[in-house]
Amino acid sequence: MTTAPTAPVPPPPPSTTPWGDALTAVVALLLPVVCVGCGTPDHALCRGCHALLRELPGRTRLVAGVRLDAAFEYEGTVRTLVLEWKLRSRSDVVGPLTARTGALVRAALAAAPGAVVVRVPPSRRGARRRGFDPVVSVLRRAGLRRTPALRRLPVHPTAADPADLVAARAGGGQKERTALERVAATVGSLSAAALADGLQGRDVVLVDDVVTTGVTMAEAVRAVRAVGGRPVRCVAVASVEA
Repeated sequence: MTTAPTAPVPPPPPSTTPWGDALTAVVALLLPVVCVGCGTPDHALCRGCHALLRELPGRTRLVAGVRLDAAFEYEGTVRTLVLEWKLRSRSDVVGPLTARTGALVRAALAAAPGAVVVRVPPSRRGARRRGFDPVVSVLRRAGLRRTPALRRLPVHPTAADPADLVAARAGGGQKERTALERVAATVGSLSAAALADGLQGRDVVLVDDVVTTGVTMAEAVRAVRAVGGRPVRCVAVASVEA
């Protein structure tokens, strides 16, 4: 599936006030930093990289027949920022990412009044390592708090769940798996059963951080449909071109 560029939603620029610059200088003196995008000293994300992000287009693709709007393509500076955010808990570098993604969530809700926003949960390993859910940060920027999340199902070997499927689910992260292993590790791994009363007959907007092959988002769509919900839009911070 090819992706199509969408009009960028500009993130807020860095502070241009004297007070903002002074605060940046004090913080840099106490805790020296460099721009994660280009290495410029004294800024976690410099003005040049802010400007670069504002020029980058978003992406739109289909996942399980549902439109997915991604704020960015997962490459270059965006990829670096996401990794700093998710692997090193660098919340100081993701304002532009969460701002634009939050705007996409608000646009999705405007197009489907009354829709329910549902989070795609992080993997158990990722949640343990980070101690936070990146999607929650995105939704806060959209003015949304206490949004429900799908549930990740535990892995139990059964007659209908052969050993190779269990092994695939219990193995490493998505990046270490082949495409077939990703599908095997994901099918049946999410449930919306606990949310059924609130989703049945309702439009649903699904939100995740990064969409690669799309199998996790497709599983989220399946889980919502299984309880009678209608996924009408998927939103992500970034998407790998498919």
